[in-house]
Amino acid sequence: MATPDGPLGTPASVDDPAASTAVDTEQSDPAGASLEPDSTSSGDNADSALGSETHSTRSESLATSINGYKYENGRRYHAYREGAYYLPNDEAEQARLDLVHHIWRLASDGALFAAPLPTDGIQRVLDFGTGTGIWTARPFDADSVVENAEVIGTDLSPIQPTWVPPNLRFYVDDVEAEWDYRPDEAFDLVHGRGMVGAIKDWPLLFRRIRSNLKPGGWCEMQEYQGWVFSRKDISNTSLDKWQKLVNEASSKFGNVLDMAPRIRQLMIDSQFTEVKESIINIPIGAWAKGRKEKELGLYQQEHICDCVDSYTLGLFTRVLGWSPEECQILMASVKNEVRDPQHQLIAALAARTNESEMAILIRAFVDNIRVLSPDSLTGSTVFPESQ
Repeated sequence: MATPDGPLGTPASVDDPAASTAVDTEQSDPAGASLEPDSTSSGDNADSALGSETHSTRSESLATSINGYKYENGRRYHAYREGAYYLPNDEAEQARLDLVHHIWRLASDGALFAAPLPTDGIQRVLDFGTGTGIWTARPFDADSVVENAEVIGTDLSPIQPTWVPPNLRFYVDDVEAEWDYRPDEAFDLVHGRGMVGAIKDWPLLFRRIRSNLKPGGWCEMQEYQGWVFSRKDISNTSLDKWQKLVNEASSKFGNVLDMAPRIRQLMIDSQFTEVKESIINIPIGAWAKGRKEKELGLYQQEHICDCVDSYTLGLFTRVLGWSPEECQILMASVKNEVRDPQHQLIAALAARTNESEMAILIRAFVDNIRVLSPDSLTGSTVFPESQ
């Protein structure tokens, strides 16, 4: 699916003569001689062409349930299924989601999925929790395997672009609600990213994914763990305090944040086999050697700081009973520590794959907030310190 970076088109301006027809008062027809009566209109159904009042009321109610955003502590949150998700959906959060996308592309050398899709092309793709929709629009730009596929993106918030190719559709939907796809609508590829902290019932989710994949279909998930680890001791720091509290709050909320280490076993329990995992570490900040590592580190540093903003306010005020002022004090201290190169913080990309009749792939985008010895990470790459 070829999708340019910019919009596919621009609505005609109201100032464009071709876009509107001005009424010449000297040529107007006050008697209405040029108007023809609608022979089908009468009394009760005179406005049927415009839609009934009941239909308009229902439409307004539906629009309110989707677009009637909630505002707390200077952040905007979703309206559809209000309260099911604790992260905001405002412009700042959308920028964070797009930054995650950019980091993933840099870390994976531009690859947007690792599933070995058939070379003769696929027909249907689902991206649940699509966020801004950036993944649905971008992975198909120059990939003949999927460029003609029908692509569906779903999310609780309607924050996706409106100018999209005809084979890309976005729907406001809750992935934890009942899936109602017909057997003939099964997918070749199901993709999810950043769903840790958003799902209450992971086993049910994976059963639904498996049931809605074609034989030989693939699922790919890119997940961050929500924990940072360090080459130094970060115990008794604001960062250490924050990571413990945010995981405590998410668990009390009912959507466990620290799920990435468990996903592999959950996949196996859901009848997927031969799960394999590899991990690539990336620095947080520019403390590591190498141009790519420094670039990744700087982007990742800003992403972690953005996460502090997004994850703290909703969870701490709603679940832990903190005041906004208490949150701001802790957030400022944590971000200062994240930007301190002396901590030598590290994040990791973990790739988990398995192959079966219905194959599934997990690529986990892992941010650890934990003190670990780099040597304890099996299959990991530890970056040398910059001189």
